Amino acid sequence: MSISSIQRQSLITLVSTIVLTGLGFLSTIYFAHSLGPAPLGAYFLFLAYFGIFNLLGEGGFGSAAVKRISEGKEPDEYFSAFVFIRILLLAVTVTALLFLQPYLKDITSSGVFFWLLLVIIVSFFSGNIGIGVYGTGKVGVFQISGLLDGILRTIFQITGVFLGFGAAGLAGGFVGGFIAAGIANSRYLDLKFVRFKISHLKNLFGFSFWIFLTTSGSLVFSYADTILIGFFLSNADVGVYRTAFQLTSVATFTTLAFHTVLYPKISSWGAQGQITEIENSLARACTYSLLLAIPTCIGGWILGERLLYYLYGASFVDGTYALFLLLLVQIVNVFMCLGTMSLSALNRPKDAFWITAFASLVNILLNLAFIPVIGITGAAMATLIAMTLNALGTITLLSRVISVKFEYDSIKNIIYASGIMGIFLGVIHFLLNLTHVVSVLALVIIGALIYVLVLFYLDRKIFNEIRELCSNLGVQWPKGSV
Repeated sequence: MSISSIQRQSLITLVSTIVLTGLGFLSTIYFAHSLGPAPLGAYFLFLAYFGIFNLLGEGGFGSAAVKRISEGKEPDEYFSAFVFIRILLLAVTVTALLFLQPYLKDITSSGVFFWLLLVIIVSFFSGNIGIGVYGTGKVGVFQISGLLDGILRTIFQITGVFLGFGAAGLAGGFVGGFIAAGIANSRYLDLKFVRFKISHLKNLFGFSFWIFLTTSGSLVFSYADTILIGFFLSNADVGVYRTAFQLTSVATFTTLAFHTVLYPKISSWGAQGQITEIENSLARACTYSLLLAIPTCIGGWILGERLLYYLYGASFVDGTYALFLLLLVQIVNVFMCLGTMSLSALNRPKDAFWITAFASLVNILLNLAFIPVIGITGAAMATLIAMTLNALGTITLLSRVISVKFEYDSIKNIIYASGIMGIFLGVIHFLLNLTHVVSVLALVIIGALIYVLVLFYLDRKIFNEIRELCSNLGVQWPKGSV
């Protein structure tokens, strides 16, 4: 295929993300109707605790290893040093988890503690292999293994729920997916275990310390609201909130794709002094991320309540107001996610940490203040405010390293096209009583088509790029199109 490596890897990542998110939507619909909010909430709490303990077991060394391996200097030595460190961290993590078991009543009572312990151990092996593959630039392989993880995870989880295992079935399927990803990645791991020096450990420690702290801040955005909702409210409220959050994840397809693909690229370009490549690629990544995030937000504001009702059930409609705020969160997340990734890839993890730490502290304080008063809507409001502060700070710090560019004309066209789509959806929603899931989904599809056609008409650059990409992939472009 005559397309660039970034286009090819981004496309693989994008397709994988779309497939995984689609599977997540469909399976969550089944889980919501089969289990209800409370067991789903227990599973989401399981994921939150896994994120925290997995961070302790990974210590930020994964990103540090990817950074050093991607630079191409002594990759085997850095990989070996990374695995050695993770063995020590695994022992600490398992010990801490066993010690805290009596205090983690919300997951021990739901029967998922055993699975939490097991997934920590499994992720050690799977994660090490994945880091080795990802660090050597095999982004496509890494993402395809993630796709296999997601597909098998969903199959295992549906089977577990069907057999009546509830939240434990969901957690067990999560473990099964990790095992599958590790096996898939292992075939493409070219790195070898060799002797390493103290200098390799020092280089990993120096970089990973700030990555660890920055990742800790990111986990606050991901899980502080979930854990605090579980503390102040109930597992059912957790289930409603995280289900609404998952519905907004359709806005993150392109952001996640570019985040995955560009990290090793920017790291390599930074080491070679190719700053212009970084600036142009980051600007384009922001544009294509907003291309999906902005119309998703506007469409979600209009149809969000109906989507929650028909997709998940009446008990999930309580998450409507939280959904409205979380859709804005995904727009802000474009700048925070890509900005933080760029700072770390450019060897500025310390800068990424300080702004993330400040925003994380704000997030915790706001969650503590808002959740007891206005429930899950307060959690969404806290996340939006804190993430906005993080994004603004990240872009400011990044602008001191490179020239941060935005493609204002394309972004303006995206906003115009989204506005026209929103007007159409609003009028139809006002005139017609949407009383069936088919009518809601049909309106979503028609709105998406209107957005795409208007955007292609307004922005020939985006139109030509997508048409050229399709042509290079062998996809026939419709004759007589825009």
